[in-house]
Amino acid sequence: MILPGATVRVKNPADTYYRYEGLVQRVSDGKVAVLFEGGNWDKLVTFRLPELEVVETIGKKKGK
Repeated sequence: MILPGATVRVKNPADTYYRYEGLVQRVSDGKVAVLFEGGNWDKLVTFRLPELEVVETIGKKKGK
């Protein structure tokens, strides 16, 4: 399930953003708005749900 705040990857090879990872901003009517950030640019792009996959993020372990 894709919810706001999740990190997702574009899995549609025909898309310009193929394999880009971004942060979900909102989900509505089967469409997902994803924020891509890259250095000096930010871009909000809308995708259909089947075009995205959730990225499993692993938190850092705190040192002793």
